[in-house]
Amino acid sequence: MQAITANDGGLRLDDHEDPVAGPGEVLVEVAGAGVNNADLQQVAGNYPPPPGASEVLGLEVSGTVRALGDGVDGFAVGDRVCALLSGGGYATLVAVPAAQVLPVPDGVDLVEAAGLPEAACTVYSNVGMIAGLRPGQTLLVHGGTGGMGSHAVVWAKALGARVIATSGGERKVRASQELGADLVVDHRTEDFVERALAFTDGRGVDVVLDVVGADYLAKHLEVLAPNGHIAVIAAGSGQKGELDFGAMMRKRATISATTLRARPADEKAAIVAAVREHVWPLVADGSVRPVVDSVLPLAEAAEAHRRVRDGEVIGKVLLTP
Repeated sequence: MQAITANDGGLRLDDHEDPVAGPGEVLVEVAGAGVNNADLQQVAGNYPPPPGASEVLGLEVSGTVRALGDGVDGFAVGDRVCALLSGGGYATLVAVPAAQVLPVPDGVDLVEAAGLPEAACTVYSNVGMIAGLRPGQTLLVHGGTGGMGSHAVVWAKALGARVIATSGGERKVRASQELGADLVVDHRTEDFVERALAFTDGRGVDVVLDVVGADYLAKHLEVLAPNGHIAVIAAGSGQKGELDFGAMMRKRATISATTLRARPADEKAAIVAAVREHVWPLVADGSVRPVVDSVLPLAEAAEAHRRVRDGEVIGKVLLTP
C-alpha cells in the first residue's frame, strides 16, 4: 500500500507493507482520510503517536471493508464504513479495531464521511457525555468553521440547543450563520463575552467548547452560566493559565480537559458506541452532515496541511488515495 509518514518536519509518501486485520479488527480500503490539526502537530514533533500506534499519519478514514479479523461480527466485506484511528489513515489500506468502526448511512457520500469520526467522537464525548448539553441549553463554540467547531455547531443545533459561535472575518461569520449558529461573533472585532451575555439576557452559556486555552480562561468563567461547564479540547494560546476558584465556586462551574487519540481502547469503544447511538441517527436522517472544505489527492497532503495551518478552511480538508 501507499502511505504518508512524517519526515524531518515534512511529509513522505512511500510504499509500505499491506496491513492485515488481526483478531477483532477490520481491514478498510480507504476512500477518504480526514486532515486534523493533530496531524500537523505530529509532523512538527509535538504530538507523537501513542505506544503501538502506526507511524502513518491520519486519525480518521472512510472506505469499504476489505477483510475481517477473527471474532468480528456486525460488519461484512464490502460494507461502507468510517472509523476512528490512533494513526494510519493517510494510506490506501488501514486495519482498525472493529469497536472503532461506524457504518456510513445511505445518502452520505463515502469520501465525505471521512470528515465525521474524529469530530463526532471528540465533540460528543466532551459536550454530550461530559458536559451533558441538553436541548434548550446554550453552547459557545470557538472556531465555528473549523473541523471540530463546524461539526459542533451542526450537531448542537440538531440536538435542539442554541449555539453561539466565534469566527474571524466576514467570510467565516457568514459560513457559521449558514451552518445554523444562532449568534456569530467576529472575534477580530467584537467581544464574545459581551455579545453572549446580551444574547442570553445576562444568564450566560451552559457549555463552552474551548480550543483556545489559557488566554480565554477568565473570559470563559465570566460568560459561563450557573452550573455551566468548560470543555477544553485544545490549548492554542498556551497550556498554563491562572484559574479563579472563587469565580468557579460562585457559579458552581466545572471544567474538563481531554484528548482522544491516546485513550485506552475500551474508552474509545465506549465513545464510538455512544456516538453510534446518539449522533448517528441524526447523520442518517440528514440533520448532521459532514462539513467539507475541499478534497485533495493523497500526494497533495502537504497542500492539505497548509490549508489547515492557514486557518481559512470551512470544515474539513480530506485526502483521497
